[in-house]
Amino acid sequence: MTSLVSVIVVGAGCRGEIYSKFASIHPERMKVVGVADPRKFARSKLQQQHKIVDENVFDDWHCIVERERFADAVAICTPDSLHKGPAVAFAKKGYHILLEKPMATTAEDCVAIVEACTKSGVILSVGHVLRYDPTIHKIKVGFYHFAHSFVRGNWRNEAESSFVLLTKSCHDIDLIHDWAGARRCLKLSSFGSVSHFRKENKPAGAGMRCLDCSVEKVCPYSARKIYLDRVKQGHTGWPVSVICPSSLPDIESVTEALRTGPYGRCVYECDNDVCSNQVVNMEFEGGLTAVFSMVAFTKEICKRKTTIYGSKGELSYDGHDVCVFDFLTQSSIKHTVQDNTPSVFAMSGHGGADYHLMDAFISAVANNDPSLIRSGPEETLLSHLLVFEAERSRLEGRVVYIGDGSQS
Repeated sequence: MTSLVSVIVVGAGCRGEIYSKFASIHPERMKVVGVADPRKFARSKLQQQHKIVDENVFDDWHCIVERERFADAVAICTPDSLHKGPAVAFAKKGYHILLEKPMATTAEDCVAIVEACTKSGVILSVGHVLRYDPTIHKIKVGFYHFAHSFVRGNWRNEAESSFVLLTKSCHDIDLIHDWAGARRCLKLSSFGSVSHFRKENKPAGAGMRCLDCSVEKVCPYSARKIYLDRVKQGHTGWPVSVICPSSLPDIESVTEALRTGPYGRCVYECDNDVCSNQVVNMEFEGGLTAVFSMVAFTKEICKRKTTIYGSKGELSYDGHDVCVFDFLTQSSIKHTVQDNTPSVFAMSGHGGADYHLMDAFISAVANNDPSLIRSGPEETLLSHLLVFEAERSRLEGRVVYIGDGSQS
């Protein structure tokens, strides 16, 4: 019988709440026994959901590491720039760690986290959810989402978070790195910019906020459409839940948030400086090449489209099904994965991958089996370092050669 895994959630925002739902679905496998978050509403909400005793509810994670270890694992879902501190501290205390991606916002911090976990002998699983997507795993890779998170939201500004290739797409680069197998990346280049969400592209007559804007009805990025109309239809999950950090979302609280908070701003008047489009070109050993494109303007939200060209056929993935075309037989075979992901996870934005990530992590901790983690510490570190090198290429305008210090 699999043992019950006790978990502390550090950072009770959107990601922390999603990961903790696994305990509600599988109470025989996981129990949330502690929470830390500086926001009273967020930590109280999680406390009520999981019936956490008062003595294990904290407004600062430092208070937890000062105590004797009272759980098996910790899920760290703090802001990206605040990952290293708790990750290193909890590793030293002997907690197994689920760390939301990206691992950290500097290469040095990523190295420090991996070293701490390795030295302490604890399991480290980074939230590379694409590795756990049932359809993508069969391959041996939206418009308002970008406006919400990377123009108005928490990841819009590098000084407050980090560059977009790291915060949004590090798990895409991780997936390409995984598909390359044992081949080492030799060189890469990257290009990108803030191509649209700029003051000079603001429509004539547009206001500073969507609720007071004369052209709001013809703007696809209208905060009224993205948030207020949704809550009027009874939708209170993401992205609506994010804009009301101190209360449950309803018409009144969402309206107030749009009048006074960052999510009600015109997308052309925000302080965003992260790329809205970026491409990364990579060459691996053996002549293997890969191209990754990140673009803000897509119909579907959080859906990846992938094509792999081989000498015997072509594989394509449209975000739903995998199709393989055989050059010899001139025939195509569609592969559809039957996924029974619980509905609360299926709606989380990653096609059920969050559920499978948690399933693997809880199983790994329960059985003390790190092999169940599909992206281990060293492999995750290598793919993160590629992301940092890609951003260096974009900023310096040159090809970056990996590992030998030479330049183009």
